[in-house]
Amino acid sequence: MFIDIHVHPAFFEPINQDPAREQMRHDILNIHKNGTAPLEHVFNQMRCARLDRLCLLPADYTTQTGHVVVTNEEIHRLVNLAPDKFIGFAAVDPFSAQALEKLEYAFSELKLRGLALHPSRQRFYPGDKLLSPLYDLCEKYDRPIIFHSGLSWEPDTLSKYARPIEFEELAYRRPKLRICLAHFGWPWVQETAMLLVKYPNVYTDTSLLHFDSAYEFYTHLFTSEIPLTWLDRSLRHQVMFGSNNPRFEQIRMVDAISRLGLRDSTLELILGGNAMEFLGGAGGKEPEQ
Repeated sequence: MFIDIHVHPAFFEPINQDPAREQMRHDILNIHKNGTAPLEHVFNQMRCARLDRLCLLPADYTTQTGHVVVTNEEIHRLVNLAPDKFIGFAAVDPFSAQALEKLEYAFSELKLRGLALHPSRQRFYPGDKLLSPLYDLCEKYDRPIIFHSGLSWEPDTLSKYARPIEFEELAYRRPKLRICLAHFGWPWVQETAMLLVKYPNVYTDTSLLHFDSAYEFYTHLFTSEIPLTWLDRSLRHQVMFGSNNPRFEQIRMVDAISRLGLRDSTLELILGGNAMEFLGGAGGKEPEQ
């Protein structure tokens, strides 16, 4: 099963019937040149990229912007429209008094499969005690967390909150909590690699294409910044394919990573096997509580 672990559905057509809400998303995410995507287009892109499932990530920036950019209920609605293709995550604002209640509802009632947090935009360090109740709940429900890490193109973000080394104490103190440092923590990819080597509960994803050519970027990253052999040997069980769509095109990224020269067994893990382990079941199947 081929899974894209990192997709932002902010401009999927079914949740963009309100023009004012769509414009809010363009402004807050600083994405302006795209239109909305009918599900038929999304599914066609999946077919072209050979993708089976997409993990859909919402965003709750209430404290910083006054808006929940994509709600948990909207993610739930999209998953219900295509449960064989979409895996839904939840989002909360850690500074909200209702954050814990909201996350409990997302896990227990909406059946969302993990938590997405953005330290750079939401302005928190991952080791802040404010997050402890949310981490406790994720452990209770055996739900993983995808953290934005490294560079963010969104406005009003501070990268200091999401530098990979800031996640070490969390990984150390909560070995049962599966966490993904999205975007390989770029530009601090060696820090990310260090955490992957030390902590088996730490994962990362490949949604870090910040320049024009996917193949050139991946080739530089996995030959100059870190050797390809690191990926093919020591890190092979903790790297997941992620696109960061709609900022980047899934088809180009799939082609690029497939051409790097990785062993077939490593490529199978990156394109789906590791995501299944991270999600806690076969392609995000709901585990028994």
